[in-house]
Amino acid sequence: MQKSTTRDFVVGLFVLAGLLAVAYLSANLGGLSYSGDGGFELVAVFDDVGGLSQRSPVKISGVKVGQVKGIQLDEDLRARVALDLDPALELPIDSSAAIRTAGLLGDQFVSLEPGAEDELLRPGEVFTYTESALSLDKLVGRLVHGDAFEEE
Repeated sequence: MQKSTTRDFVVGLFVLAGLLAVAYLSANLGGLSYSGDGGFELVAVFDDVGGLSQRSPVKISGVKVGQVKGIQLDEDLRARVALDLDPALELPIDSSAAIRTAGLLGDQFVSLEPGAEDELLRPGEVFTYTESALSLDKLVGRLVHGDAFEEE
C-alpha cells in the first residue's frame, strides 16, 4: 500500500472539523454561555418547581432574557429559584414569575410577566407574585379520584 500525505492531511482535517462540530453542538445544547457583562439576579419562590433545572431559560413573551442560576430549599421548605437576568432588563415591582412547559410534555422554563408599576425590582429582590409548575400527575390523580371539580 502506498502512502499519500495529501490523503492523510485531508482525513485529518475532516476529523478535526468533526470534533469541532461536536464541541460546538455540545456547548450550545448543554446551555453553556458566557455573559461578559454579568447579569443581575432576582429570586422567585415556588411551592413546586416540577422539572425545572439549573440553566433552564427565563423568558418574557417567548424571548429568552436569562436563565435559572440555582434552585434551593428555603427555611419554609419552598423552592427558592435564583434567576440570572439580562442586566439591561427593567422589571416593575408587581411583575410575576410562573413555571411553564414548552408544549405538552416539553422542557420547563420560567415565564416572567411584567407589571405596570413605576418602581423597578432591584438585584436580589424576590418576586411577590409566583405561579408554581402544573403537575400532570396531580391533575390526572384528581380526575381519576373525582375531586378535580371540587373547590379547595
